Amino acid sequence: MNKYLAIVFLLCFPSIISAENNWKKAKSIEKRIHVPIFRPVDYQVTDFGNITDEDTNARPVIQQVIDLCSKEGGGRVILPKGKLFSKGPIVLKSNVNLYISEGCELLFSSDEDNYLPVVLTRWEGTDVYNYSPLIYASHASNIAITGKGILNGQGSKNFCNWKKRQKPDQQRLRVMGTNGVPVWERMFGKSCYLRPAFVEPVGCDNVLIEGITLIDSPFWVIHPVYSSNIIIRDVTVNSYNYNNDGCDPESCTNVLIENCRFHTGDDAIAIKSGRDQDGWKVGRPAENIIIRNCTMDSKANGICVGSEISGGIRNIFVENVIITSCNDAIYFKSNLDRGSYICDIFVRNIRVEKALKAIIKFESDYKKSSQTYPTRFENFTIQKISAGEASESGIDISGSALLPIHNVTIDRFTLDNTPKEIIMNNAQNVKLLRTRINGKLININNNE
Repeated sequence: MNKYLAIVFLLCFPSIISAENNWKKAKSIEKRIHVPIFRPVDYQVTDFGNITDEDTNARPVIQQVIDLCSKEGGGRVILPKGKLFSKGPIVLKSNVNLYISEGCELLFSSDEDNYLPVVLTRWEGTDVYNYSPLIYASHASNIAITGKGILNGQGSKNFCNWKKRQKPDQQRLRVMGTNGVPVWERMFGKSCYLRPAFVEPVGCDNVLIEGITLIDSPFWVIHPVYSSNIIIRDVTVNSYNYNNDGCDPESCTNVLIENCRFHTGDDAIAIKSGRDQDGWKVGRPAENIIIRNCTMDSKANGICVGSEISGGIRNIFVENVIITSCNDAIYFKSNLDRGSYICDIFVRNIRVEKALKAIIKFESDYKKSSQTYPTRFENFTIQKISAGEASESGIDISGSALLPIHNVTIDRFTLDNTPKEIIMNNAQNVKLLRTRINGKLININNNE
């Protein structure tokens, strides 16, 4: 009898069985992600100089200790309680755990000249030499920022005002990316207005960011680029400036984001992989990313994939997330400049209290484009979504006529109140199972 029931269940709900098998893949990915191991040696920064005066530039001493720790084989560099001031960026080195003690607040300078010389970074998906991020690492291995202290970017004092002035530099960089200008010729920085990110490891392996609180960021808050084996755990982001995305893993592999709290001026989490021709040239996807047990309160979107996805995005697993306020809650976006693909995405157990736009949204021509490089959207399984209110629509699946969205299964979706239940254009093989919107049961099996 049990065997018979199992066969009936498999015949009736094959997509559910398939989804469970795919979640086993998330377990396999998680096993590859390891916490960095550090030499059990502590370096007290206060042993090397008096840095606890808020008016004293602590950066030279902090950097000296980081460099020494790395040279001697690694360990933990401990910042003490109290307010500290860094007149410029902190550069992490291999085998160093920068520990921000509880009661410590590290404040960063708001003077852009302190973030020169320029370093290699990625700005809105295009490689560039620009102002250094506030905490930066380049091709380091086994690095961490841990502790219960606060990192204060003081972005509202200067950098957040650059949003109004950035357009010429933004456009110049995008043209360089489109035209394939060599990266070493893309020199920005002095007299330019491309804001630096807060925490940015570039080309790093084995990265841990745990326990800390980040506030008042100049731009994107946590932005790993071209990196692998990353854990972001128990982090709080309280930052509402322009473009204050909470975490943007870009062209990264094997990433775990868990137990975090995002209160952001832009997307809480946005997964990216490069912009247009520059992203195609590099061709490095964002892949094997697990997001779980997080809370989000965003002035933009909650869980976002895109829009800079020209290197491709695949194998994304999101579960057990609470979104209290946002525009779009679960948002997949690209446009006809991007090309590439978003595929094999699995989402389950999400609670959304209020969305100012949609609960689930697919947008294939975000901000519109005259190009003809559509993105391939394929293989999405979204389960157990519970939502209170969406001010525009419940589910919006808007594909491109050039390349329709394929293979979307939404199962056990509940939304109490919205003016428009479903929008669907240019989408094939869409299944809505056990979906209830505005109290009405909706089942769709679109095999066109």
